[in-house]
Amino acid sequence: MSIDTKTAAKVAKLARIKVEDEALPALANEFNNILGFIEQLNEVDVEGVEPMTSVTPMRLKRRVDEVTDGGQQDKVLKNAPDAREGFFAVPKVVE
Repeated sequence: MSIDTKTAAKVAKLARIKVEDEALPALANEFNNILGFIEQLNEVDVEGVEPMTSVTPMRLKRRVDEVTDGGQQDKVLKNAPDAREGFFAVPKVVE
């Protein structure tokens, strides 16, 4: 797959990045370099390789999955402009 300047301009527009016309060939070249690198990665044989979370063997830290109310209702509502009965009070927006 090859990226031309027209496609590079479209990608820049979709990403909302302003790219001058004279910079489009360089951008297209960079896209082509990235795609070439991805094609190289696709050639690597990863059959039988287990996914890793780190290069050093370790277990992820786990916590007990329990439902709580957080115990911080007062702290959460402390800076609310309008709080009633333990909840945020907001203006009515739908009639």
